[in-house]
Amino acid sequence: MYALLKKEISSFLNSLIGYVVISIFLLTTGLFMWIFPGADYNITDSGYATLDSLFILSPWLFLFLIPAITMRMFAEESKSGTIELLLTRPLSDFQIVFAKYLAAVLLVLFSLLPTLIYYGSVYYLASPSGNIDSAGIAGSYLGLFFLCGGFVSIGVFASSLTQNQVMSFLLALILCLFFYAGFDFFGSIGLPAWLSTGLSQIGISNHYASLSRGVVDSRDLIYFFSLSFFFIQLTRFILEKRKW
Repeated sequence: MYALLKKEISSFLNSLIGYVVISIFLLTTGLFMWIFPGADYNITDSGYATLDSLFILSPWLFLFLIPAITMRMFAEESKSGTIELLLTRPLSDFQIVFAKYLAAVLLVLFSLLPTLIYYGSVYYLASPSGNIDSAGIAGSYLGLFFLCGGFVSIGVFASSLTQNQVMSFLLALILCLFFYAGFDFFGSIGLPAWLSTGLSQIGISNHYASLSRGVVDSRDLIYFFSLSFFFIQLTRFILEKRKW
């Protein structure tokens, strides 16, 4: 499994799209947080030493960037015919899916590491220096990491459904958007309170918001683990169908 994991990471970093995706994420967050005027996202204009704007912007950016990372993982294998060779390796279907999933998660984590520069900047810009909620920021990073894990599992599943990378991208985008904001939308259209609350609990946004406040609740962690495991198992099922 390690060999497959290493192959996936190398393949991504050896392609132009890998660096384009990471650069777009860092450039966009950097422009909104430091360059574009406006107190909503610009840290210097807001007057507060916080990274809230990063954790508000990132989920919407990852809605597009994570499908771009995952769209090729199975779709390209299916189109080129190497999926059959992959399935003959001495690996279980779960190991194959999990290796690709883990590779994508590590790549997303790699794209988040440079944002620690933002933390250092805010740390020294605070008055007095260091007067920031470091624990809250750490909790927000944890929430963003789990959100990315959920998006990646959806993207890998979407890639297993088609041989077309564009279709894989669009399907992953739609599914990620639905799980992130769709349940909240349906819960806000005048449904009974118990149903509205239930729908919000199914969606990603409510659990991500909880972690972004720095509150590490076991229910939120269980939700994200369950979401990722659910779509990994769905992807495994799709692979198994190829053997029927």
